[in-house]
Parts: sequence; structure tokens; C-alpha cells
Amino acid sequence: MKILHTADWHIGKKLHKHYLYTDFERFISWLIAVIQEEKIELVLVSGDVFDLANPSAEARKQYYKSLKQLSNLNCKLIITGGNHDSPSMLDAPREILEALNVHILGGMPENPADCLIPVQGKKENDELVVAAIPFLRDGDIRAAESGVTYENRIEAIRKGIEAVFTQAAELCKHKFPGQPVIAMGHLYAAGIEPSESERDIQIGNQAAFQASQFGEYFSYVALGHIHKPQRVNAAIPAFYSGSPLPLSFSERTDEKRVLILDTSTGFEPKSVAIPTFRKLNKLSGDLERIQSKLQALTSEGELTNLIEVELIEENFDTNRIAQLDTLVTEFNTPGLEIVKHRATFKNRLKATGKLFDAEQHLEDLKPLEVFTKMLEQNSYDAETKAKVTLAFQELVEHLNTADPA
Repeated sequence: MKILHTADWHIGKKLHKHYLYTDFERFISWLIAVIQEEKIELVLVSGDVFDLANPSAEARKQYYKSLKQLSNLNCKLIITGGNHDSPSMLDAPREILEALNVHILGGMPENPADCLIPVQGKKENDELVVAAIPFLRDGDIRAAESGVTYENRIEAIRKGIEAVFTQAAELCKHKFPGQPVIAMGHLYAAGIEPSESERDIQIGNQAAFQASQFGEYFSYVALGHIHKPQRVNAAIPAFYSGSPLPLSFSERTDEKRVLILDTSTGFEPKSVAIPTFRKLNKLSGDLERIQSKLQALTSEGELTNLIEVELIEENFDTNRIAQLDTLVTEFNTPGLEIVKHRATFKNRLKATGKLFDAEQHLEDLKPLEVFTKMLEQNSYDAETKAKVTLAFQELVEHLNTADPA
């Protein structure tokens, strides 16, 4: 049997001011071609189908349209909920979707045996079982470890997750003896490399699940939640497929992929790279270096490339901030768009209260003395400082002589 593992679709994701609907549409078109070419019989989606628990009408429309397209390929789909998903929202159309050979587990069912989905391939000896375990919330973990207490909550979470996977393995041994089992999971495993876009789960990812806790029974563990594709150091093949699209600028250098297993040769997957539909660029340096980098950029992929710009200067200078704003405003290169910019100064301005000796109090100082101290932190030339000082004096004089009425 040939199986495709993907995860973290995050339909409805907004990257700065850009929704990624068009990006996802291109991914699905590409995925359909891969399924047809590779003759895939089973597709696993390991959580975070949507970016929000209450997705927009547009996001839901794209979801159902994608399921319809995939179900037409004569392959089975098994989808589990992630920490971004609403279990009830995903589970609501379960019976209807099963008619399309799409199986959904939005949340952990009361009966753990309901997570077990037998899959019959085109050949009788291709039969296997999928333990489709969605993201485990506190209630699911407590139910798995009922009657057991731990002083340390983090340890309780780890043990609770382990109990769910152990229980699934035991049920498979009893109900489907001798059949290979693939487990699906949406969690944070110890020792992996996250990116900026994953939302913390299970008290800030402190309860990192140890790979050894998967045990040795499962033939493969199809993981979601971490967007960077990578292998987990476990006794059995356990992989994060990663997200199909870069969901933050921290993922701009990741090679996005899906994983394909051929059970006739084993459970080590092969990686199939996803094309880059929209490139993300992050530029940093002083103003001159940023200008040079922007001029050298060319658009790649089918969609508008997005750019983050960070100005890095030694000393605070409002002129440089204004010049950066002008550069961004006037930037107009087809296929490229700056979506975020900021300025960082290595020598930060001191707060007003830290400019003077401890025995000096601001209320005892004249406005011009405070202003002069603040002005000294800027790298203005002498002429500019003189003009700014004169303007400040005029403002102070106006305030002091203005009619209070």
C-alpha cells in the first residue's frame, strides 16, 4: 500500500496582511498530481487543518472543495484535529464525509477504540490499521490516567500522552493481531526544531514528549504540529511531515515536503519536495545595504514574493527611520512586496530619567536641559542640532506665553 503523510495545512492562514488561500489552492493542485502519479491509496493529515478554531466561510469553503477533489482520486483520507482546530467543528460532518471515504477525528473519542481505523488496500495482504490520535487536551489526558496523580503537572501530561499511545497499541494487539499499525499524533516531541509560527501547546511546550514513549509497537508515527520537516529520534520511524506552506518568515528556508511510504518495501518514507509558490525574503542591515539588497531581488515562483525589512544601525537616528519609511513607501517592483519593516539601534536611547545623576530630579531641571541631553544621543550634525534646538525653544516660549483661555 502507498501512503502519503502531510499535516499542518492551516487553511485560512494570514501572513501579515496576505491570506494564503491562493497558495493552498496551488498546493492541493500539486498534491492531486502527486497522488495520481504515485498511485497513493491512503492520505494522512496529522492535525491543524485550519488556522483558527472558528474558521471563516472562505476557509471552510476551501476545505470542503479540497476534500471533494481528493476524494475523487479513489484514495482514503484520514484527518485528525490539531491544537488550532475545533474538535466539534471538524467532527460535525463526519457521517457525510465518510461517504466520500474521508474519516475525521477532530477530538479524542470517549471510546479509544474508535480511533482505530482498519484500511484495506488493493491487495488483501496490504491491510493495516491507523491509530488516528488527534491533539490531546487536558481532559483526554486525565481520562487516560484516571486515578493516577502526579505532583508535577508536566510529568502528568507526559504520562497521560504516553498512556493514550500505549492504550492504542494494546487495543491493536487485541483487535488486529499481526497487522502493521500507523499512529497519528499532533504533539511536541523532545529534541526537535520548532519555528516561530507554532502555537504553544501543553503549557508552552515544556511537556515535550520523549520519543521513547511511543514504544516499539507502531510501524510508523505520522506527526503534526511542528512546521519544519524532520525525523524524531525514536526506536521506530517517526516523522514530522511539516507544513506544506511557509507560515512565517522563520520558515522561509525550510524545504517543504510530503512523505510517501510504500509498505511493500517497509516503513521508511521518501521525501517529496513541494514547489515554492511564493518566496519569502528577509533583509537586514544598514540603509544602504537594504537598498542594495532590494535592487538585487527578483521575483520567484507564481505568486507575489513577500519581504520583511529590518534596519540595523549603531546609533538612534530619526532621520534614518524616516528614510526607511520613504524607501518602503516608494518601493514598487512587480512581483515583490514589503509587508513589514522595523528599525533596530544597537545603542538604544536611554530613558529620560537615566540621563542624569541619581541626586538630580527631572522636576528640578529646565526643559532645555532635558532636551539637550536627549538630543546628545542622536547622531545629528551640528547644524541640524542647532535647528532642532531652536525649534524646541520656540515651542517652549509659545507654551509659556500662550493665553490659557
